[in-house]
Amino acid sequence: MLQTKIWSKEETFEREQFREIQLQRLKATVERVYNKVPHYKAKFDERGILPSDIKTLDDLKKLPFTVKGDFRDTYPCGLFSVPRNELVRFHASSGTTGKPTVVGYTRNDLAMWREMVARIVSMAGVTAGDTAQISFGYGLFTGALGLNQGLEEVGAAVIPMSSGNTKKQIMMMQDMETTALISTPSYALHMAEIAKEMGIDPAKDLHLKWGLFGGEGSTEAMRKELNDTWGLFATENYGMSELIGPGVAGECQALSGMHINEDHFMPEIINPETGEVLGEGEVGELVITTISKEGLPIIRYRTKDITSLSYEKCQCGRTTVRMSKIQGRSDDMLILGGVNVFPSQIEEVLISTQGIGPHYQIKVFKKGYLDRIEVIVELSDADFLDSFGKLESLNKVIKNRLKTVLGLDAKVTLVQPRTLERFEGKAKRVIDLRKEGIK
Repeated sequence: MLQTKIWSKEETFEREQFREIQLQRLKATVERVYNKVPHYKAKFDERGILPSDIKTLDDLKKLPFTVKGDFRDTYPCGLFSVPRNELVRFHASSGTTGKPTVVGYTRNDLAMWREMVARIVSMAGVTAGDTAQISFGYGLFTGALGLNQGLEEVGAAVIPMSSGNTKKQIMMMQDMETTALISTPSYALHMAEIAKEMGIDPAKDLHLKWGLFGGEGSTEAMRKELNDTWGLFATENYGMSELIGPGVAGECQALSGMHINEDHFMPEIINPETGEVLGEGEVGELVITTISKEGLPIIRYRTKDITSLSYEKCQCGRTTVRMSKIQGRSDDMLILGGVNVFPSQIEEVLISTQGIGPHYQIKVFKKGYLDRIEVIVELSDADFLDSFGKLESLNKVIKNRLKTVLGLDAKVTLVQPRTLERFEGKAKRVIDLRKEGIK
């Protein structure tokens, strides 16, 4: 058995114990939203559903879905189930229409949130003896403060660096002997580049042991890159503002999926096209119902993330359900000439190809009536530019590998190191020009 600390006894409950807790809390949550959130009451009434109709966990599928647009339609606080004077903190995520998604927390919500994050940082390996540097942006974003409070809960010393000012990040990491790095995976790779420019070997000259990465998807190839570059043990964690922030799920050191804190977040997998609930091991869209939140309880939230669930006991000793590595988002999936393509598939090919770096960009466009894709990727060594033959050979290798994985031809453009934009937050990898009609 792996030797990471299990923070809460609830992480090792028997399946029947989970089911009892979930049913009790689900019934209470349904009662709460029906009586206190007009938006949900209207949805329930439209379906002819009463709280008393929820008698078993299987009845969850009778309830309506919640989607991102519901937050927009009830902006700013129409989904809250408590008066404003019971809320003690607000966060918000960016909105595509100019209005953010606003979320709020009662004192009990914040206590639960700290507990959830304490669980996931403990399963990743962090203890009271660690110094954790948070390189997420602080502010309305839930990631930084969410992880901050959970790390403090386990007794770790926290350096609230925020994002940006990368040379100072490295200096603090070196001087304070940081042992745990919290950031997006893409920003961690950017920091490693800057460290090397400063004459610092991230794997040899620093003290990092743990990397807790989130905020964007990544592949196993990127995990290996992070481990090798920093000399640490990288784990992923999962959450979103609408649900609570970080703390919904996280990886233990077995790396066999992310443990969902299912005594507080009930997961389902659905067919993203039909809404049909799928079985264990089947791949589909993750749907989460919060069953213990007071301020902002959410029923069957469609996350858009594509994954599957496993209920087998993990070798770490935890019995909580695990979600597999996210394959992509249903709304990020690119359909090119009838072929479904996830950006993560492209990333896997690129990062595992020798001679190129981890930074890339995907452009999708129309050529005539046909969909086309261009993959722009940085070389890891500028010396490649001095040899046309080497460039041609590398380009051909990448094109062939992409053709094998994707089943379609992609234009590959190799550019000099440090050419593409770096991101301190979520990396923006895909530029879809088809809607603009650019050819």
